[in-house]
Amino acid sequence: MADATVRTARPDDVAEIARIHRDTWRTAYEELVPAEVLQAIDVDETARTWSEAVERGQVFVAVEGGWTVGFCVAGKAPEDEVAHADGSLPADAETTALVSVLVEPRWGRRGHGGRLLATATEHLREAGATRGIAWVPEADKASIGFYGKAEWEPDGTVRTLDAGGRPLREIRVTGGLALLLAT
Repeated sequence: MADATVRTARPDDVAEIARIHRDTWRTAYEELVPAEVLQAIDVDETARTWSEAVERGQVFVAVEGGWTVGFCVAGKAPEDEVAHADGSLPADAETTALVSVLVEPRWGRRGHGGRLLATATEHLREAGATRGIAWVPEADKASIGFYGKAEWEPDGTVRTLDAGGRPLREIRVTGGLALLLAT
C-alpha cells in the first residue's frame, strides 16, 4: 500500500469530497435509497455545502498516494441531533460532537476510515468535546460494524428519513473520543 495519511481538508479538496460523497452514496446505498434520489445528487450543489464545512475546519481527508479516498466531517452536534427521543437534552449535549465518515468502497478495508475517525476525535477532544455520535442507516451493517470496532454502539435512538418516498431508518451510535490507531 502506498503512503496513507489524513489531513485537514483544504478548499482545493472540495470538488473531490463532493464526488466521493456522490459516488459512495450511489454504491453503498443503492439498495436503501431509490435510484432517482441517488442520481439526483448534484456534485456542484454538494460542493457548496462541503465548502462551508471545509472553511470551518471540520473536514478531514484520507489520502493514499496521490488519491483522495475518503473524508470525515466532525463538529459540535446540533441539539436536535443529540436530543433523547423525548426531546430532552443529555447533560453532555454541549460537548457532544456529530461525526460522519465516508470512504470510497474501492478503497475500503485499508484503514482509511479508522485513521479518519482517530484524527477527527483527536481534534474534537482538543476542542473540548467529550463524546461523539453518528447516524447510520439501520441496514448498513458495514458502517455499524466500523463504528462498533471503535466501541461506538447504538444508544437506542432511531429516526426515519424520507428517502424519495421510501422510509430510511437510521440508528444513532455513540462513543468516546479516546481512539488510538493500532500500530
